[in-house]
Amino acid sequence: MDNTVSQLKDTLARARAEVAKVIIGQPDVVDLALVAIFTNNHALIEGVPGVAKTLLVRTLGQVLGCPFGRVQFTPDLMPADITGTSVFNLQRNEFTLVRGPIFTTFLLADEINRAPAKTQSALLQAMQERAITLDRETLELDPNFTVFATQNPLESEGTYPLAEAQKDRFLIKIAMRPPERDGELLLAHRSLGSDSPEAVLRAGLVQPILSVQDLASLRFQLARVVVRDELVAYAVDVVRATRTHESVLVGAGPRATQGLLLAARAWAAIAGRDFVTPDDVKALASPVLEHRLVLRPEFELEGATVSEAVERILQSVPVPR
Repeated sequence: MDNTVSQLKDTLARARAEVAKVIIGQPDVVDLALVAIFTNNHALIEGVPGVAKTLLVRTLGQVLGCPFGRVQFTPDLMPADITGTSVFNLQRNEFTLVRGPIFTTFLLADEINRAPAKTQSALLQAMQERAITLDRETLELDPNFTVFATQNPLESEGTYPLAEAQKDRFLIKIAMRPPERDGELLLAHRSLGSDSPEAVLRAGLVQPILSVQDLASLRFQLARVVVRDELVAYAVDVVRATRTHESVLVGAGPRATQGLLLAARAWAAIAGRDFVTPDDVKALASPVLEHRLVLRPEFELEGATVSEAVERILQSVPVPR
């Protein structure tokens, strides 16, 4: 392993250790969030209330030295509430731009499916181009701008499902579940004292290990993680198989292929390797593909799930040696 990849491995290990001071018992969740950040993509976080979705993003912002913003999506939220608007300044006799919360680095779009499609779409240009258009003027966002959108998988009343085009903008879907018993027991004990996760974060005990400028150089280092040609072909075949599988109505597009390879490369770096293996592709297949696939109604009625479909697809595609 060359020194560049070794430095990347050490940085990622330090980031995981700092986040673990606050987020208890969910290492895979932290790793997937780091995959989204270090590939300069976005993540959809799904979980019931109280599993630390907001706390995860706040902690990542602290550790990586990035500003954090939060928007609570509601049915009456307007696009201008996110992007900003022009307000007439009586003193200057001119319009002044009031920037919205989208002008940050890590944006938590909390319960994004609570807002109608028009408001959800306010994020589309920002996620794709890291820029927004206000009053016919294009304004650049932070190059590291990352959206973490949360949604509750159990509630459907009063919600608006995300459009397929918007879901495709998210590199991965992170399923956050309650920690195992040992982790929840530790959380319970800490909550009774002065070292609860929120208190640790507020007290500044989580140390920033990077600056915003360092993220770009670390992403450049990811390019040194080797992806063999046969693994590129394997990822392509996995994604293409989603379009012909009997249980899938709508398969994944080429953006999913790109995302799967980028995510697998970051996953290998987190594991401390400078090369990608078939297991890396398999490990990231469900987070990258699950939110992009639509099952046929007859399979849904039989109780089939998208994750099961992805697993069967992986079993059907020959693994390179």
